[in-house]
Amino acid sequence: MEKEEKKFVNKAEEEEMEIHGYELCQWKLVLVTVGVICSGGFLLLLLYWMPQWRVKATCRKTTLKDCEVVLLRTTDEFKKWFCAKVRVMPSSGASPLQNPDPVGHKVSNGHTVHFCESAAEGNKNYLRKYLPIRYFTHHSTKYFWNDSAQSFDVVRGLDDSTFCSSIHNEHSRGLTKEMHDYRKMFFGINEIAVKVPSIFKLLIKEVLNPFYIFQLFSVILWITDKYYYYALAIVIMSVISIVSSLYTVRKQYVMLRDMVAAHSIVRVSVCRGNQEIEEILSTDLVPGDIMLIPSNGTIMPCDAVLLSGTCIVNESMLTGESVPVTKINLPNPSEYPKATGDEIYSLEVHKRHTLFCGTNVIQTRFYTGELVKALVVRTGFNTAKGQLVRSILYPKPTDFKLYRDAYWFLLFLVVVAGIGFIYTIVNSILNEVPAHTIIIESLDIITITVPPALPAAMTAGIVYAQRRLKKIGIFCISPQRINICGQLNLVCFDKTGTLTEDGLDLWGIQRVENARFLSPEERACSESLLKSEFIACMATCHSLTKIEGVLSGDPLDLKMFEAIGWELFELSTGYEIGIVRQFPFSSVLQRMCVIARILGEKRMDAYMKGAPEVIASLCKQETVPVDFESVLEEYTKQGFRVIALAHRKLESKLTWHKVQTINRDAIESNMDFMGLIIMQNKLKQETPAVLEDLHKANIRTVMVTGDNMLTAISVARDCGMILPQDKVIIAEALPPKDGQAARINWHYADTLARCTSSSPAINSEDIPVKLVHESLEDLQMTKYHFAMNGKSFAVILEHFQDLVPKLVLHGTVFARMAPDQKTQLVEALQNVDYYVGMCGDGANDCGALKRAHGGISLSELEASVASPFTSRTPSISCVPKLIREGRAALITSFCVFKFMALYSIIQYISVTLLYSILSNFGDHQFLFIDLAIILVVVFTMSLNRAWKELVARRPPSGLISGPLLCSVLSQIMICLVFQILGFLWVRQQPWFERWTPESDACNILDATNISSAHNGSETLDDDEHNIRNYENTTLFFISSFQYLIVAIVFSKGKPFRQPCYKNLLFVISLVVLYIFLFFIMLHPTELIDTSFELVCVPYEWRLRILIIVIVNAIVSVLMENVLLDMILWKVVFNRDKQGEYRLTMPQPPQEAVDRRGVCFLSSLFGYREKTPKAKYMHLAQELLVDPEWPPKPRTTTEAKVPSQENGSYQIITLT
Repeated sequence: MEKEEKKFVNKAEEEEMEIHGYELCQWKLVLVTVGVICSGGFLLLLLYWMPQWRVKATCRKTTLKDCEVVLLRTTDEFKKWFCAKVRVMPSSGASPLQNPDPVGHKVSNGHTVHFCESAAEGNKNYLRKYLPIRYFTHHSTKYFWNDSAQSFDVVRGLDDSTFCSSIHNEHSRGLTKEMHDYRKMFFGINEIAVKVPSIFKLLIKEVLNPFYIFQLFSVILWITDKYYYYALAIVIMSVISIVSSLYTVRKQYVMLRDMVAAHSIVRVSVCRGNQEIEEILSTDLVPGDIMLIPSNGTIMPCDAVLLSGTCIVNESMLTGESVPVTKINLPNPSEYPKATGDEIYSLEVHKRHTLFCGTNVIQTRFYTGELVKALVVRTGFNTAKGQLVRSILYPKPTDFKLYRDAYWFLLFLVVVAGIGFIYTIVNSILNEVPAHTIIIESLDIITITVPPALPAAMTAGIVYAQRRLKKIGIFCISPQRINICGQLNLVCFDKTGTLTEDGLDLWGIQRVENARFLSPEERACSESLLKSEFIACMATCHSLTKIEGVLSGDPLDLKMFEAIGWELFELSTGYEIGIVRQFPFSSVLQRMCVIARILGEKRMDAYMKGAPEVIASLCKQETVPVDFESVLEEYTKQGFRVIALAHRKLESKLTWHKVQTINRDAIESNMDFMGLIIMQNKLKQETPAVLEDLHKANIRTVMVTGDNMLTAISVARDCGMILPQDKVIIAEALPPKDGQAARINWHYADTLARCTSSSPAINSEDIPVKLVHESLEDLQMTKYHFAMNGKSFAVILEHFQDLVPKLVLHGTVFARMAPDQKTQLVEALQNVDYYVGMCGDGANDCGALKRAHGGISLSELEASVASPFTSRTPSISCVPKLIREGRAALITSFCVFKFMALYSIIQYISVTLLYSILSNFGDHQFLFIDLAIILVVVFTMSLNRAWKELVARRPPSGLISGPLLCSVLSQIMICLVFQILGFLWVRQQPWFERWTPESDACNILDATNISSAHNGSETLDDDEHNIRNYENTTLFFISSFQYLIVAIVFSKGKPFRQPCYKNLLFVISLVVLYIFLFFIMLHPTELIDTSFELVCVPYEWRLRILIIVIVNAIVSVLMENVLLDMILWKVVFNRDKQGEYRLTMPQPPQEAVDRRGVCFLSSLFGYREKTPKAKYMHLAQELLVDPEWPPKPRTTTEAKVPSQENGSYQIITLT
């Protein structure tokens, strides 16, 4: 078969996947069945865990056209595999959006049938009536065969390539019953089905986890070897873990199901093609149905575009803003003779005409008895709400270096276990040990080296951190993200409602008369202004509505309306204005407009408000004051939010009916500029202090807002995000136009107003100076910041890809950003290796909150279900708290992993040494070590609370790093040396002999001990495992103390966790264990010796064991706290491993001396500076020596023509 080119589904989308076709192969199935039987089912488990192996082992490759199974692989960095079965359904047509054609004609005429392959032979009558349509389902999405593309494709609704004129002219009549049934075959039931799996299914899925399979193997092995107690303990732990996991998973499914159940089944009225109105269940809706919106409102069961009437909608489910939004009908381009042309309907562009699934329609408005109609465009999981639920049901895997390194470390332990496995077999064969014993002991060494309790131990720190976060009002739905938050080194903040207060206060107004600004006025409700056009604009140009007698709407509109002292609908004066038509606010157009008429007047007026720059551009230039830009800049630099107003008298021939169909562009032109409304948005009280804490901790802060850029820069300066002496460079990017290439104009914010005229030469102090130092750690970073708006960001992403990393490296203010652009910014920061946090109030931040490494929503609305963390308190003070807890949890994970690794290796060394003399630890010895020491220590050492403040260091991001590896390897070597010392030294003692029940080594010093030893031994004459001997007793005491020693050594406190002595339970556990071990070692008792299968040794040897333990403890502590932490860490590892750059001040003389000492030691160890691993740090080094960076004021970066090579941009200095 010829090699088939690669095929993709969801091409160029976020869920893009590579697709391969396979068909079942009988002889492969037979071989796999035999393999499963021979392997005792293990092969079946392996194929269950690895879908790509499962498909390749049971199927053979074929074309997608003929396949029975598809194999899918994501094209992102995770490269995950999925498989799905191809199914066939009978249909009377091939495309759901086209009328079904008679299949008999197609077959008889031999025409190609789209979306399906040739019908198989069968019943001819059946073929004449139905056509087999092939499809598969993946992640709640159906993919149908597309014959023209020779691949599978998603059948989309009317939101794909449908023109606005077509929506009105072709789709506004509704569907016939036959067409409705035909489309339902393709689109299925309109529901977002969150099926809560049965407990049995969840149990099977959980139990088949590789971790539990290994535990099952271990338990069977221990029971075979009569280690009943520990096996029972592990079973109990596993049962508790499984029950807890099942409860949590099922609870999340139930919560998600309840969240989406609001629109599951409601009764709706639809218009059929014959103009009849039929009442159906919402689950029967399909794209193309005309839905009637009831006057008392409803929960939208689908995505629909409004064809007639107006709706007041609460979109808090999707946007996080519980502010009513006005939706108007989609204009019909064919009714506007002066329209620029037809356009394709898009949910994003036409969202002000679209009712989204899950949103609450509060009220409807209609004219002259006309029904409020909406055309269904998307249903089920294709809706906006469905996509949100899909992202929760099928999240992207968490990629974190700690977890990747953990797998490598486990692999290393498996290799070590393999060595022990081979050694045990060889040694046992040489000593003629029975085959049964060889098998058990060789397999047992694997369970010793790879501890089954490791995952539970690693999870403990995260669980404790999650509980602590809950106590301070931070809720977490993705516990694994807590560790990742410990690595955050950049946090993006939304502005309004996050850094600043939610509400806006009216600071004042500044009217314009005769193209000149009047003095600012504090009050807008004075008697002299009552009948002015300025007040009329404030009274009418808004989207407010009364819902159950309460005025609701945008907070800015509310404040503006309250300031004039008017009332909506119930006017207290004789002066009344009626709103005839409203053009709602559009974030794309950055303005809103209304047409109104004063009671008694014949002519209508148009009032407009919006972004000052936009409003001024739509006004007659002679009405705009000459100093407009300087006045606006003065307000925005002070952090005020400025709204401009404009007015226009409409022609008297413009009737009410014409107004209802007139194009918006025809109204919003040739306006008279009326003045400015100045709103004040105050910083939250805690904002400056929190940002200062983050800066001290070397955590970058970035502002991402939908507000004006200069306002955002002003807020950034006020809150300390940009220091007073720092320069701000504004990147104004322009797309290609009239044959000119795309370009970026660079302005300095403080001199922006002067740039428009012939300004004098720029002072050299205006250009940031770069200071180059010996090493990156002492780098005095350049004090400049980039700022840009959403339009510029979009142009830069498209035409200046090479500049994106440089701009995000110092980008601090991103204004007028759309929701998808916030997500793109987070991705751009992640692409240069930043660990990005995102903090927003849930309004339009959902995508960025999901995409960031740590998303924190300050809103408890339903949109926060997309965010890993939600703060009960709407304050950014939760950010440093979360990072501190994340750092503590991350360090706890490292401590636990290091401790568990040492536990495995220490026990591995002990058992290997005992295996050399055909001995082992006894059941009660293993039980004491594994339960009384290991589990108690692990679950108490994880209780250390977070350090009280953030420090300017981050924990290591992975296990495979210099400091951690040195720490683990050094402790392994110390434990190895002292165990071998004890093992060999005891064999050199004059009283040493091969222990037998008649041995009496204790009679040298204490006759009492002899009798106790003999009395105890009489009950254990039958010692088939050779447990009772001097080597066993010696290694048991030494290894037991070693576990406690490494527990203390690895329980690091400051700077990320509270000191271990403040962890009361941990301290009590250690003290009790130390007392018990000292007691049984220095004061042996018959009961304990008999239970632990210890033999009596001379008291002198017990003191020598004590000396070995004390020396071991001293060496371990000195190695970890002095040699590693104080010397090697500072000399070898104290360059910024995470790739951080620090803003350091000039060094005092003493620090300079210390620096020279460190340099000397570095050269002594042969250490050389290496290129930083983090991309952004490497880029920072390169930019230090780049003479063209940062761009100078009044220069332009121009994109090169595509035919040119060697770079994609050039810098041109404008004269």
